[in-house]
Amino acid sequence: MNMQHGGAGEEPYRGQSRFEVLFEDNHLLGIVKPVNIPVQEDATGDPDLLTLLKEDVKERYNKPGNVYMGLVHRLDRPVGGAMIFAKTSKAASRLSESVRTHAFRKVYLTVVHGKPSASQGRLVNTLLKDAKSNTVTIVRKGTPGGKEAILDYTVLGSAEGFSLLKIDLLTGRSHQIRVQLSGIGCPLFGDQKYGSAVNRPGQQIALWSSLVGFPHPVTKDDIELISLPPQTHPWSLWPQQLQKQAIR
Repeated sequence: MNMQHGGAGEEPYRGQSRFEVLFEDNHLLGIVKPVNIPVQEDATGDPDLLTLLKEDVKERYNKPGNVYMGLVHRLDRPVGGAMIFAKTSKAASRLSESVRTHAFRKVYLTVVHGKPSASQGRLVNTLLKDAKSNTVTIVRKGTPGGKEAILDYTVLGSAEGFSLLKIDLLTGRSHQIRVQLSGIGCPLFGDQKYGSAVNRPGQQIALWSSLVGFPHPVTKDDIELISLPPQTHPWSLWPQQLQKQAIR
């Protein structure tokens, strides 16, 4: 994995990025998304990640005019962790194709209330999104507008009534991990939308994008971006080494 900042022919840095950079070359920018920032502009009007990244690249490389930044995958506003962005339209198109052909790997860590009945398994549901309320529900297969959602989970440990799970996300539906785990009686720690009965207002959701893997759109090298959650409660109930080993 090439972890160097700046590829051949790229202008040198003009300054330090305001984000934690995991990977950067002429074609790609991989960063750690901070929590509670929307990826795209939304109705709140709050600063969004895509705009902030464009400004960051423009400043660091002293680029004239508009900066291209292609969005390939998304994270919910309260979720943090590894994300990859495309710096050219060609890279964006090829990464999007990797997503469509399932060559794009997404691994999450999450802390849930309780413990799934099986130590590992696959969840397959049909999800329906209500755009007005921005909520997702599990519905019967064949429901108009419903989309199939699939994830694999592994229980890494349990402590104090919580469980640490590794999630391999096989489809990228809105709120998928949150809804599917809530559906088996294990809502995410801090999730106000799908676990309000067991979570307190103001708690930070314990869901983290820990690994993003894909073939480089130009060099075809296998790239893996890794980010571990902050060592605060409830993540700190389990050693960081366990988390690191689990996501590989």
